[in-house]
Amino acid sequence: MTHLAGTLEIEPRTLPSKGKVGMLTLIAAESAIFVIFVIAYLFYAGKSLSGPTTAILRPPIFFTICLLSSSFTVHLAVGALRRGRWAPFVGWWVLTFTLGALFLIGTGLEWKHLIGEGLTIRANLLGTTYYSLVGLHALHVLVGLVLLGAVTVFALLRKVGQAQAEKVDVLSLYWHFVDAVWVVVFTVVYVVGR
Repeated sequence: MTHLAGTLEIEPRTLPSKGKVGMLTLIAAESAIFVIFVIAYLFYAGKSLSGPTTAILRPPIFFTICLLSSSFTVHLAVGALRRGRWAPFVGWWVLTFTLGALFLIGTGLEWKHLIGEGLTIRANLLGTTYYSLVGLHALHVLVGLVLLGAVTVFALLRKVGQAQAEKVDVLSLYWHFVDAVWVVVFTVVYVVGR
């Protein structure tokens, strides 16, 4: 507020965009679902009396670095788009997609290894909770990749420009959420739950 010559002037408030409010609401709801899956994993991880144990889990360090790096690249992409720099935006955006795809490939490779070791979703409680938690995250990565891919196609068709920066930023919030959730899942599965 400012005071000018005996009058009171109120500065207008800017409300957040509907897109951001919607995305943050979605993130809050999805966070609650992940909390339930994390608690289930922690509760059941050591309770299996037969079958493979957490000892066979190998932390996917390289693929984790890929996913976490993609938060940085998506941030750079949105920044480039806000400044009207189309080519750097597309470059950073495609790199974000590539890093996310590598992570998903890594998840598939990890599952192939674990299934070979006898850890399936039906093997025991560890298998059920592990595949449920990591699979839920992988599903969110897949959804994010579909959205990132759609934006890539529209960008290459020159349908994404500075005017769409706010909408692209809303999508980047989802991608940051997927990355943040992986930090929790990685910590629970590969550090605490072992």
